[in-house]
Amino acid sequence: MFGAWGNPDHDESIRVIHRALDAGINLIDTADVYSRGESEEIVGKALAGGKRDQVVLATKVHGSMGDDPNQRGNSRRWIIAEVENSLRRLGTDWIDLYQIHRPEPDTDIDETLGALTDLVRDGKVRYLGSSTFPGHMIVEAQWVAERRGRERFVCEQPPYSILVRGIEADVLPVCERYGMGVIPWSPLAGGWLSGRYRRGEEAPESRRVQMLPQRFDMSLPENQRKLEAAYRLAELADEAGLSMIDMALAFVLEHPAITAAEVQLSADVLDRIDEIVAPGTTVNPADAGWQPPALASPWQRRRSLRGFEPT
Repeated sequence: MFGAWGNPDHDESIRVIHRALDAGINLIDTADVYSRGESEEIVGKALAGGKRDQVVLATKVHGSMGDDPNQRGNSRRWIIAEVENSLRRLGTDWIDLYQIHRPEPDTDIDETLGALTDLVRDGKVRYLGSSTFPGHMIVEAQWVAERRGRERFVCEQPPYSILVRGIEADVLPVCERYGMGVIPWSPLAGGWLSGRYRRGEEAPESRRVQMLPQRFDMSLPENQRKLEAAYRLAELADEAGLSMIDMALAFVLEHPAITAAEVQLSADVLDRIDEIVAPGTTVNPADAGWQPPALASPWQRRRSLRGFEPT
């Protein structure tokens, strides 16, 4: 990630992007909320000078961009305003793929799709996508688009890795059903599957412990379970003659909802992975990226908190 959330050196970040382009990478995905716009600015600088036409440029909207409560979300007001800010930071006249970064149950999906459809018709956006949407919300968005004549989401960007497999239960089958592309985020589980975690060696330090303690703080039992799984997966990769990174990426690419894999895993290795992390499960629920308010808030689940007396 570029900017304050990752590499703050703009020149070095631009060199990384240029090297990726030279190696044949043709998709750059960022978001307005990454380093509060700084990531988009870095990408814009990297694509200046004629490189913009070489890439599919993707960004996202939803996250908080200021102290004003209206500077976030999936409302028409914010989407119409923020796309202009993203276009300016990216130094471009159009965005190839504009994604809604997270669901917002308080905003009608028809309002969101209506605003996005206007952006497509104005030529500011080419395609629409969602990110970290649960299966039922993906279905709702497809139905609303069809019934109301809106542009539809053509892809979903969910969290997916060996350690975060919850989307296998519904999101991936739904995307297949509707012919949606899938661009998984964090296939290395935020570094847990990088090969740096090995039994008998001290766990590497990361500033992510401060940024995302629920996902990296080793004092939490959920992360202890992840650590044990990472140890076992590293041992499996060694047995299979693969680097941990190759095995982790090949696992993600193995699912038919995503794409064909360049690194193939044998059925035996896939079965062993299933034994370590069962299909459709997420070792630490915090890694899912979003939790439905109906589960996150006790107020949504407990009648007594709403002033009702049990009968």
